[in-house]
Amino acid sequence: MSMDHPRYQIRAAPARGDLPRNGDVGKVLEIYHETEMWVKSWFIAWMTLGDGFQWDAALLDRTLRPRPEDLRKLAERRLGEAKAAARTLGVPENHLFFLGYPDRGLLHLFLENFFTPYRSPATRMDRVAYPGTVSPGAPYTGEAWETDLRRILERVAPDIVVAPAPEDAHVDHRATAYMALRLLGERGWLSRLRFYIVHGGLEWPLPKGLHPGLYLEPPPRGRHLAWQRLDLTPEEEARKLQALKAHRSQMEILGRFMEAFVRKNELFTPASNPPMAP
Repeated sequence: MSMDHPRYQIRAAPARGDLPRNGDVGKVLEIYHETEMWVKSWFIAWMTLGDGFQWDAALLDRTLRPRPEDLRKLAERRLGEAKAAARTLGVPENHLFFLGYPDRGLLHLFLENFFTPYRSPATRMDRVAYPGTVSPGAPYTGEAWETDLRRILERVAPDIVVAPAPEDAHVDHRATAYMALRLLGERGWLSRLRFYIVHGGLEWPLPKGLHPGLYLEPPPRGRHLAWQRLDLTPEEEARKLQALKAHRSQMEILGRFMEAFVRKNELFTPASNPPMAP
């Protein structure tokens, strides 16, 4: 299905300043899981560092059964890669926030472990233990996670916040969306929130691999949403690819999937989606 199919109703962004873009001067906070950095933001917050991705640790360490220490080492490696990607995009290091909560555990923190610490089955940890994080030693609880994000929002006071959508198939992405809705809703800032989707359904986006001349179409899990399209220049596409390549540990196992997001446009949807026009 093409992007002009009536079911999609893609709208061009009404104003360039309304959505984040390389070179924007407005304050933008990207509340980010750890998978794909695809747009320059003035401030970026990473919820996790990938310490639950056992397949990645197994590939990098050439072992069938990665140990907890292997996964902790992977997290520290990914933190360094995230900094390198941010440098590529021109985001200063003091605009980066690494929270270090458990990969594949955020939904537990939000729903079940808001006050009682969660223990990661991958790393055997129950608190933030990585150097360079926002709150080292903070317990793996929803309360601690919420406190960290609230402090970041208070410090940045962003004009736009970009976060994964509740429709994203990844459990950490969904949990991040719920937390963003909660914190921005309590401030009356929902109009500032924009969502994107990374894990959007079986085989999306197609074709896999690098196809910078194609448009990114809406994912199957988000076809009901009111999407806004932000077109990119060839230079911005090239910068995006360069930033993705900085995530070397992920490119080794997810390269073709990640490269498939280097397209002629980005897609964003408002937090409060109005009905699609007939």
